[in-house]
Amino acid sequence: MRLLQYSESGELSIHSFDDGAIPPYAILSHTWGADGDEVSFADVETGDSRTKPGYRKIIFCGERARDNGLEYFWIDTCCINKLNRAELSYAINSMFRWYQNAVKCYVYLLDVPSEKRKVSDEYTRTWEQDFRASNWFTRGWTLQELLAPSAVEFFCSEGKLLDNKISLAQQIHEITGIPKLAITGTRLSEFSINERLLWIQHHQTKFEEDKIYLLLGILNVYITPFYGEGTTNVRLIDPLDDKKRIINTKGGLLEGSYRWVLNNPSFKKWRSDSQGRLLWIKGDPSKGKTMLLCGLTDELKKSSSHSLSFFFYQGTNLALNNATAVLRGLLFSLVSQQPSLASHLRKRCLRALYLTLTYLVVDALNECIADLPKLLDLIIFTLSSSNRIKWLLSSRNELPIKQKLKSINAQARLSLELKENAEQVTHAVNMYIDEKLSYIESLEDATLRSQVREVALVVQELEKPKSWDPLEVVQEAPVGLHQLYDRMVDQIQKLPKRNLEKCQLLLSTISVAYRPLHLAELGSLCKLSGQVSTLIRNTRTLIAMCGSFLTIRDNQVYLIHQSVKDYISDEARATVFRHKGEVHYDIFSQSLKLMSSTLKRNIYGLNAPGFPINEVITPTTNPLTTTRYSCIHWIDHLCESTMNESARCNKDLQDGGAIYVFLQTFYLYWLEALSLCKVKDARRFIMYFKGAIEAAPLQAYVSAMVFSPRLSLVRKFFEREAPPWVSIKPPMTEDWSACLQTLEGHSGGVRSVAFSPDSRRLASTSVDKTVKV
Repeated sequence: MRLLQYSESGELSIHSFDDGAIPPYAILSHTWGADGDEVSFADVETGDSRTKPGYRKIIFCGERARDNGLEYFWIDTCCINKLNRAELSYAINSMFRWYQNAVKCYVYLLDVPSEKRKVSDEYTRTWEQDFRASNWFTRGWTLQELLAPSAVEFFCSEGKLLDNKISLAQQIHEITGIPKLAITGTRLSEFSINERLLWIQHHQTKFEEDKIYLLLGILNVYITPFYGEGTTNVRLIDPLDDKKRIINTKGGLLEGSYRWVLNNPSFKKWRSDSQGRLLWIKGDPSKGKTMLLCGLTDELKKSSSHSLSFFFYQGTNLALNNATAVLRGLLFSLVSQQPSLASHLRKRCLRALYLTLTYLVVDALNECIADLPKLLDLIIFTLSSSNRIKWLLSSRNELPIKQKLKSINAQARLSLELKENAEQVTHAVNMYIDEKLSYIESLEDATLRSQVREVALVVQELEKPKSWDPLEVVQEAPVGLHQLYDRMVDQIQKLPKRNLEKCQLLLSTISVAYRPLHLAELGSLCKLSGQVSTLIRNTRTLIAMCGSFLTIRDNQVYLIHQSVKDYISDEARATVFRHKGEVHYDIFSQSLKLMSSTLKRNIYGLNAPGFPINEVITPTTNPLTTTRYSCIHWIDHLCESTMNESARCNKDLQDGGAIYVFLQTFYLYWLEALSLCKVKDARRFIMYFKGAIEAAPLQAYVSAMVFSPRLSLVRKFFEREAPPWVSIKPPMTEDWSACLQTLEGHSGGVRSVAFSPDSRRLASTSVDKTVKV
């Protein structure tokens, strides 16, 4: 921890202390000014801090600390080297503790004058009224700066003491809504997680990720901060968001449609019998397994006598179709319910669950693309080592899953086959029909009862504005899910030729994409043109022509169901949908064109080569909106297409081919874009300079060019991008050294390292109490 010292002679100095030797100190809470106004760590080191407006805060804090008999003090603007990512990460996770351990916290309110002043001829405004209106109360980091320290004193803009947080507890409670008990020092663990999360509602932060990071100490959890991921990505592991999206996409959840399971003998035994610890709900595609599990999680959530965690696999989303994703999701839910589990995450986290009954629910196991055997091994291990964990799984009735689960003790293993409960499933379908289409009396036709997804699609067609004759729609609906898809395709094929070709391309593109695509990304890959707003509008129009195959949520396009992907990928439909290899090649080819027309040097217009990535604010009109997916995944599609489209790919891979030209012309621009997209990728050049490029994207043109070997191909091709203002360049070797990469991340010395069994991962531990992989 770094602390400032302000001597009586007016000299400012900065000192570093190990965790066990930190002296008593004061700490400042304030509202930041413009970036250029605040004193930075570099300013203090170089002595260039006195000319900045923020220097008055340093003088104020130093003088107050000396008045209180404290030699040292801490200010966030200048005691953290924000260019050092490891240090910034450590500081963010230590912030609550640093404020908590401070002898005094001084709140400097620049917008609160001390003197009474005339506001009109009728009344006089006091400092308390300005205090209530202060911007300090809307600042995000205020939350922990108010709650963590035991002694918080408020000062006006003239530096005069107004009062302390104990005396002002009622006013602060009225301003913020935070309970007085929390303000006056009651342990935060006495308040529920949900209650603590509500405290941040009306607070604003410069970077949206800070809304998550400022809660770390308040929730007593630890994570590695990563600016640029946004709050959406920070909460990517929260299965509650996915569950809500699934329910909305599928037309809502009806309580009566799943309650039949509660009386099923297998479910009752699993829930009440300590021996029955695994229930596998299995069935063919589109039998309603996912909605069934949505309902059962709601049912299990009603009791507070146990913990509940759930995860819904999505094979169409690269981030949610692997074993790692399910572990992140399950742990996120559990830690949200039991913050004390956070301390076990560095140990064997599941062992901490053995003390309380815990239900773990995983839907659509068959959609786990990566490491499914490892996940099943974990499930089997937990069942054999604890009787306090119960698993509820669903999947298609696939042989690999069946064989793995067979190894579980027969008494602990239960299954529920939907085919054997056709009557109950039919009843659930009928309830859905009654709810959605109660005004159509003839919907009791038995032809609609077998497939939940069929009914949902028919309902969606009925809800469209052009559905003039609902009865006719229902009567013409074919039996069988694929037959229903065939009918939807027949309608698409009746479109004008240009629209038909665009719909076929769009559906094929979505079916092979590695994640749900943004409307602008999808439109660009389908060769639609126009500005982003026009592109989005045209893509929406095209999606509307694609029947009910697709759904849009938050401008992201999803397949309505996994069975749609299977249907489109079926070789028998090659006459309708293009071959998968062709689609991969087209995406790769179009991606190169998009990047070649978009990427350029300093695409975000950053001010300086050393501009840190954690301070980059995405422009309102983001030039990477249409090309982000292409920047990240063009190589993936190239690899897939080489296996099927070898002739065309070989031409692109040759010297002078499309890839050669792209890399020779746009390689550095692509690296910059990858950094701005927060992606860690590419090989030798990137690995050698990855630290500099990840920290400051424009370093691809400075450090990476200046310090590359003289015979480096990248240096040769992009010599034009080398910084002209570097007149004295260091003598470099002719070729790359044996060092492929320098690993960074720890703020202290490294104690030990270990390789994974496959030699693809290296783990290291440090005296700073961190582990890096």
